[in-house]
Amino acid sequence: MSRTFTDLLPMPLDAQQLSALRPLSEIHDLLILLDRWVERGWLRALDRAFVAFLGELDGRADPRVLLAAALASHQLGHGHVCLDVGETLAEPDFALSLPPEGDLLAGPVLLPSQLLEHLDQATWCAILSSSALVAHAGNDAQTDRPLVLCGQRLYLRRYWGYERQVDSALRQRLAQQEVAAVDLRARLDQLFESGAPAGQVDWQKLACALATRAGFSIITGGPGTGKTTTVVRLLALLQAPAVDMGRPLRIRLAAPTGKAAARLTESIGQQVQQLAVSETVREHIPTEVSTVHRLLGSRPGSRHFRHHSGNPLPLDVLVVDEASMIDLEMMANLLAALPHHARLILLGDKDQLASVEAGAVLGDLCRDAEAGCYSPQTQRWLEQVSGEQLADSGLQPGSAEQHALAQQVVMLRHSRRFGEGSGIGQLARLVNAQQAEPARALLATATHADLYLLSLRSEQDRALDRLLLDGIGRGESDAKGYRYYLQVMGSERPPENAPLDDPRWGNWALAVLRAFETFQLLCAVRKGPWGVEGLNLRATQALSRAGLIDSDAVWYEGRPVLMTRNDYGLGLMNGDIGIALRLPEGGSGGKQVLRVAFPRSDGKGGVRFVLPSRLSDVETVYAMTVHKSQGSEFAHTALILPDALNPVLTKELIYTGITRAKHWFSLIEPRQGVFQEAVRRKVKRLSGLMLDQT
Repeated sequence: MSRTFTDLLPMPLDAQQLSALRPLSEIHDLLILLDRWVERGWLRALDRAFVAFLGELDGRADPRVLLAAALASHQLGHGHVCLDVGETLAEPDFALSLPPEGDLLAGPVLLPSQLLEHLDQATWCAILSSSALVAHAGNDAQTDRPLVLCGQRLYLRRYWGYERQVDSALRQRLAQQEVAAVDLRARLDQLFESGAPAGQVDWQKLACALATRAGFSIITGGPGTGKTTTVVRLLALLQAPAVDMGRPLRIRLAAPTGKAAARLTESIGQQVQQLAVSETVREHIPTEVSTVHRLLGSRPGSRHFRHHSGNPLPLDVLVVDEASMIDLEMMANLLAALPHHARLILLGDKDQLASVEAGAVLGDLCRDAEAGCYSPQTQRWLEQVSGEQLADSGLQPGSAEQHALAQQVVMLRHSRRFGEGSGIGQLARLVNAQQAEPARALLATATHADLYLLSLRSEQDRALDRLLLDGIGRGESDAKGYRYYLQVMGSERPPENAPLDDPRWGNWALAVLRAFETFQLLCAVRKGPWGVEGLNLRATQALSRAGLIDSDAVWYEGRPVLMTRNDYGLGLMNGDIGIALRLPEGGSGGKQVLRVAFPRSDGKGGVRFVLPSRLSDVETVYAMTVHKSQGSEFAHTALILPDALNPVLTKELIYTGITRAKHWFSLIEPRQGVFQEAVRRKVKRLSGLMLDQT
């Protein structure tokens, strides 16, 4: 087939040109097709460049191998650790998450489903298996090959390595049996003196018991189920015998984000003082929580950390909260930096959205949490040391051989925040169970004061603006909007002549920050009128029209901003929220300048002020994505969905948005039906973690 230079230019192909391409037999044609996919936003430029690199490594590579490599690379961008050949052939377009957000280009394009319709799994796997670019799992003689095939799963070499590191490290820790204290039952009874309500299993007590007998354990549960309460008592349970022997444990606490770390610091500090243990034991239970990056000692501009297998962390026990946000690479780094003797305890909600990066580690590890799958030996031991009876608990039986991980996982099942009468709690449970129509009906009936449904009539419907400004608007004590924090900013401002070192400025800034947390708008997507970008602009304009802000300049008083990257020089983490406020320029009153107030994340309260000129990685945050909201809670949370289905719309996203709400939840829908379809869809992240013995 003859080609001109024009054929090689990155321009849309017509149907005739598409039909002339042979991308599964000609590398050149495959690259042309991948260019079209990149233009449409279906593939990343990085994925296309990776294919070109592989083509240079092996000039005679089968295009079907290169296509698989492109899709495997692309999967990483969607959170998948690998490409499952069988899954891809069953739903080819799913491999590219079509239609992607922002795909506005028209014109013909060859879909993955059309490209792969005549390819079967056995053939594709055989082609991959015979390629010089692909190593076979477990073959140590092929470690120089950039791709790894394990069964029907194709990995990029680095992520195959991460998965094997995590798998191997966890298996070793599960086999690391600890000797329980001889008086374990007495200590448990002391810490859980009040016990669970009559007729309920005390899952918190069971979680503490189980975590004492191995080097690794997981405590999972939804909001309000007592994960933090449980871990504080667990730390007391572990530390008390060590203190008695004069060898207190070195305990560290960590969370993925600064926001999550600050929340855990505040919560643990309050609960440690209520423990039924000696003051000496309390003194040896830490209350300061670090980010995982800071704990490991991140190095700017590098994927590597100061602490690793050759320089392990100086600790005996590590607790990691909000573990659902930890991706595969970070978990591999964390496990590599742990001393062999150290215990690792993960806390998190398995039903929340997984990490933005590749891997759903907590979800993978908690696949049997709901069922329990405890062996008869584990169940007898738990009943013996806790005094709880599990015969009527509804757990499914398991075996230590087939469900080794499940023996160290406990799911907390009773929410104290969302009781039986809570509309938010009922909605979260229905969404989690993928009961789409009952969930929508619960919102529509308006029988719960903590739930609100706003169905928009058009993109210009001013009802949305009213909700953004004034919340639900059913009374002073009801769910508020953004007007409230701006009113606090104006009404509680210290006198203009108060010097900068007057503590009233810090107290005022803290009050404004807390007032801002009374409402947050969450989005599923970033682009378009129903995404973060469009809604931040809309909220800014609505507040400006109401005379609440003066937004003529980029920086204005009252502007809320979100850190989008870690800034270790400033001590600010990705996800931290600050608000621009006018404060005295110098030591005395007079001229005022804008400074951005951020809450301190050391658990001691207070704020820190940063000049706007020092903040390069921030964005306005009247609206944020649900992903960014993880680890945060707001008195009133409003979730707005796009007006069309999108690959990110799943029950996990809806559930995570709902459970960010402490007191009120509002669903805003530009088009009916999208909510139900999202609830019916479940995140399916592809990985092989804890599945293989290799």
